Amino acid sequence: MLIESVRVTEQRVFQSLWEALAAHDRLTADHCKRVSEASYLLAKAGGLSEAEAIEAKYAGLMHDLGKIGIPEAILNKPAKLDPFEAKRMMGHPAWGEHILRPFAHLPLIAAILPAVRSHHERYDGAGYPDGLAGENIPLLGRIIAIVDTVDAMTQNRAYRKGLPLEVAYAEIARCSGTQFDPKWAAIYLESKNYVAETETKKAA
Repeated sequence: MLIESVRVTEQRVFQSLWEALAAHDRLTADHCKRVSEASYLLAKAGGLSEAEAIEAKYAGLMHDLGKIGIPEAILNKPAKLDPFEAKRMMGHPAWGEHILRPFAHLPLIAAILPAVRSHHERYDGAGYPDGLAGENIPLLGRIIAIVDTVDAMTQNRAYRKGLPLEVAYAEIARCSGTQFDPKWAAIYLESKNYVAETETKKAA
């Protein structure tokens, strides 16, 4: 009963935080839902356990939670961000972790904190907020980085139209070993029809 109670509490926290994000910016919240499902599928395609895939799912759902602290005018600006705005945007991974931290007594939330913070780290160490590199980047953060990029590239934004999936696939291949973990980039590209196109159908 205690375990079930904890799970119910976790689900309520996730739902409440997602709804708060949706009230602030629905496009970001919907993006998080797609990344959530794609992260789960990629984790499974890569041989992770069901429990690990569930962690990937909820890390994906919460990965951009920190954008709740960024003004809508910046999130949806139809032009390049100025340096101040870009710095503000780059703060969202750490802010998302900060929002979730008070709930870290719940096991699933504790498990996803590193991924929320690290999903904009780069395999070559040139990412943010901590400049982590290689396998020092939490595994779920490396997984989310791939599907986050594909979804961001293929969805319409205020400043541009979404690109074809094939263009996003080429970007994952091009940046394998620099921006992305080469092992997981390869797994993604091998299973892309299963992961990305499944999510495209769900979004339709």
